[in-house]
Amino acid sequence: MVVMMTRLAVWIMALGASVTGARAEGEEAATPVPHPVAVPERSAIEQAIGKGIAYLVGAQNPDGSWGSARNTKGLNIYAPVPGAHRAFRAAVTAMGISALLETGAGERNAEAEAARARAEAWLLENLPAVRRATGDAIYNNWAHAYGIHALALMLRRESDGLRRVQILEVIQSQIDLLGRYESVDGGWGYYDFRAQTKQPSSSSISFVTATVLIAFHEAQDSGVAVPAKLVERAVAAINRQRKPDNSYAYGEYLKMTPMRGINRPAGSLGRSQACNLALRLWGDETITDEVLHTWLDRLFARNGWLDIGRKRPVPHEAWFQVAGYFFYYGHYHAALCIENLPPGDVARHQHQLAAILLKLQEKDGSWWDFPLYDYHQPYGTAFALMSLARCLPVDVKP
Repeated sequence: MVVMMTRLAVWIMALGASVTGARAEGEEAATPVPHPVAVPERSAIEQAIGKGIAYLVGAQNPDGSWGSARNTKGLNIYAPVPGAHRAFRAAVTAMGISALLETGAGERNAEAEAARARAEAWLLENLPAVRRATGDAIYNNWAHAYGIHALALMLRRESDGLRRVQILEVIQSQIDLLGRYESVDGGWGYYDFRAQTKQPSSSSISFVTATVLIAFHEAQDSGVAVPAKLVERAVAAINRQRKPDNSYAYGEYLKMTPMRGINRPAGSLGRSQACNLALRLWGDETITDEVLHTWLDRLFARNGWLDIGRKRPVPHEAWFQVAGYFFYYGHYHAALCIENLPPGDVARHQHQLAAILLKLQEKDGSWWDFPLYDYHQPYGTAFALMSLARCLPVDVKP
């Protein structure tokens, strides 16, 4: 009873703080401008990347995967066994592969190359079997999306014809499964607390849908056909959650309460980059360079709203109902937005992003933002590595 009351008190305080914070932010009409930062040295970024790669190599499971269900705490994310953990492990393993590929880890040392090969073999064998855990838990959508991203990267560097066919087949299987698990409203979520129907009756969740759309675009760039209707319905779902300032509702079920803290700009800091990018990639001309610049500036200037939630064990207990797991997700998608800007106009954003990530690396070389069994360090590290790889300066031709 005491524990229940303590948790209730935490939620009440979080909600009160969210409302108070929302009022304060509403007083600031102009886009905030981040304070200048010292330009991170290339050597510092490369050293951090090297330590992160070493962490991933050392943390890999003997079978080639990353993460496990072994590390629990007093309040655990709902994860019905075994399906939820199969999905978590597949998603995190896909992210680990992507991080090793995007950082060129195999060129750094033989151990990283061997780790990548083991992880790829595990993913090709296990990802096709990932399914919905229960009627209400649809974490598999994360595995399908991040799996497509990793597979697309694998395909680009693969020269063996038979292996290319295998990778293409698995990508197609993941697209087909995302078609099966699409919400009846269009787009995707990770819970179905409504009717738990065969085709999920769940609300579309803005950032899950954005993650899938970004993966779909990568698949299409790899030569895999993506059903146009899936894309059209997903884009429509995100737009129904989009506000005029390009903040986005957490999920479509909250679209009728647009001024709720979680739906305001500070609450959307970890989502807007992904949603903006997804719409832009699929042809929305209203997502201009200026929109990307605005939301990058907002992320860096108001970074405290995300950072306050980082490492808190209760989801959405921070101001604006921010959850810790938005931190590295949001910064990774900020890195993708930077990558989609004109090359001559990205340095200031790269400096801001690198400055944030460099100071948060743990002593063991990892990054993490939310305690999630044994998945949080591998996924946080993968996000941070892929982000830092996009912060390395590139010579721009005049």
